[in-house]
Amino acid sequence: MKRILMALVLAAQAAAAGAREPAVAGQFYPADKAALAAFVDAALAAKSTAKLPGAVVAVLAPHAGYEFSGRMAGLAYAEIADSYDTVVILGTAHTEAVKGAALLAADSYETPLGKVPTDRKLAAALLKASPLFEDRPSAHAREHSVEVQLPFLQRRLKKPFKLLAAVLNTGDLADLKKIGAALASALKGKKALLVISTDFSHYPPHSTAAAADGAMLLAVETLDPALLWSASKMILQKQEPGLETCACGEAALEAGMEAARLLGAGSFVPLKLSDSYAENPAASEAGRVVGYLSGVFVKGGRPEELKLSAVQKTALLAEARRTLSDAFAKRPADPSLSGDPRLNLPGAVFVTLTEGGELRGCVGTVEPAMTLLDAVRYGAFSAAFRDGRFPPLKPGELDKVRIEVSVLSPLKPVKPDAVKPGKMGIVAVNGEKSGLFLPQVWEQLPGKDAFLGELCSQKAGLPRGCWKDGKTKLYSFTVDAFSEEKK
Repeated sequence: MKRILMALVLAAQAAAAGAREPAVAGQFYPADKAALAAFVDAALAAKSTAKLPGAVVAVLAPHAGYEFSGRMAGLAYAEIADSYDTVVILGTAHTEAVKGAALLAADSYETPLGKVPTDRKLAAALLKASPLFEDRPSAHAREHSVEVQLPFLQRRLKKPFKLLAAVLNTGDLADLKKIGAALASALKGKKALLVISTDFSHYPPHSTAAAADGAMLLAVETLDPALLWSASKMILQKQEPGLETCACGEAALEAGMEAARLLGAGSFVPLKLSDSYAENPAASEAGRVVGYLSGVFVKGGRPEELKLSAVQKTALLAEARRTLSDAFAKRPADPSLSGDPRLNLPGAVFVTLTEGGELRGCVGTVEPAMTLLDAVRYGAFSAAFRDGRFPPLKPGELDKVRIEVSVLSPLKPVKPDAVKPGKMGIVAVNGEKSGLFLPQVWEQLPGKDAFLGELCSQKAGLPRGCWKDGKTKLYSFTVDAFSEEKK
């Protein structure tokens, strides 16, 4: 009852709040109405040649000054329908910390092109639905991430629409997914558009931005907010010079991805990946850029599956061998990002060394704990020098060992009767004890009883028949395994 009363009070306050006046007109975009309309119309006219597999559910657009990213934003808005009843803009809260999603309780949101009324009914419903939504006009007072998107909507849409503006900056993924789910529930059945307002990397060199932003784009294409969240954290842990964030609107993007998925988005179509230097070299420098991505979430298509190409597999094997060579030469490990964005995404990897056909070491990670490239580096070094079953590799053995890399899929719970011999790797967990067999082990232990029994006893240090007792949890995975030519 208290939440219902509070929602009614906030709705009443919103009705009396008046207009939120332009805060960045003349800074991020033209303050003159005619000049602003001319810029936006030109940006909308430069439509992408991309073919969409379905209707647009959500827009992803940058929010920097128009001289840098305005043309890229226009590419995304050119793909939307020309009429919506409500537009929800999820932006970045640059000016103050926000626990969840800060809504704007103004009567309207103003730009030089006019006023856009707020959807007070939708705002009240969200305030009632979850404490993660709060009425906080102060978070919008000086914020540009919502404001710069509105002129594109005002020029593109033929009919008046209502606005729900929210800004976010929390790093709590669970809360962001709840926010996305609440939005999707509230928008189901409505003629609504979702807008996600974010820039990407801040402020690395141009080449680093390409590596980081490319990885973030791949994560967006999976429609998986958890992968995006993990990728951002792991890329930042690399401490690349100048890279302060992978996306200033990461919170808005993760909540928006969840909402778009639940609203029926089947794929993300990128329209352009760029940065401030590439877009405006006259006013930027290559050594310090901001990354931008423009694209749309659409019905139809499928999420990206992130398969590795033959070239990428060759590169990972070469990196594993280079890691061992560097260790013997006492050269420091290379901490930098890969120039191939796919290798900068999180990865769970096992690296296996064999010599004369016999196992010489095998170490890896069950869950993604680092970038794919770093996971290969870690696995190679650990298999050579830290596998307690074998003595450390000697320099004279380097040319004799053969390297195999196994990239693991995410773990899934599995019942014993659903275990498929020859295809699944299995992890057995009982209390603090656990063990893992890669799918390749089926070649030595083709029977299910023998495979699972050895897994329990040899790898997990548990009774041989523990996999039958119900207390031991089994998890399955598959691998993409590839190796060097036989020696």
